[in-house]
Amino acid sequence: MTTQFIDVDVRPILRAGGEPFGAIMAAVTKLQPGEGLRLLATFKPVPLFQVLGARGFSHEAREIGGGDWEVLFSPGAAAAAPAPAAAPATPAASDDAWPQPAQEMDNRDLEPPEPMVRILAATETMAKGAVLSALLCREPMFLLPELAKRGHAWRGGFEPDGTTYKILIRVGAAKEAA
Repeated sequence: MTTQFIDVDVRPILRAGGEPFGAIMAAVTKLQPGEGLRLLATFKPVPLFQVLGARGFSHEAREIGGGDWEVLFSPGAAAAAPAPAAAPATPAASDDAWPQPAQEMDNRDLEPPEPMVRILAATETMAKGAVLSALLCREPMFLLPELAKRGHAWRGGFEPDGTTYKILIRVGAAKEAA
């Protein structure tokens, strides 16, 4: 069976300084069985490879000129069932009592990838078990796999205002629970 690709061109969003992640994920959720995504972007979207890979998609990227990229995301067997959005790094970490945040950050006025860079840099300076609290203007989809890779646990969600995403990161806690 040949994969039918749905085109998503995020180059205008990127050139206008916008964040295309929401548009990409909205398109992914609308895909029918057997459909893939043909993404056009102004850079090679490496973090997206892991995000969609977790949803069962393989990727094939090629530069198409002028610094632009075309990426074909093809569905695999696991792509039919959407992956949960942002689960804690370890279930045990969700049930434990966490200490009060040792550090707080407000990253709502920063453009990507600056919030992720600042958060990861801060976790490098914190003691194991310490908690970082950060406010963001969107769900940090690219940050979550990095936190897991570095052995940190997290909890997060949108605040009642619906526009602020608050994430708590417990440094090194995922390694303890493993």
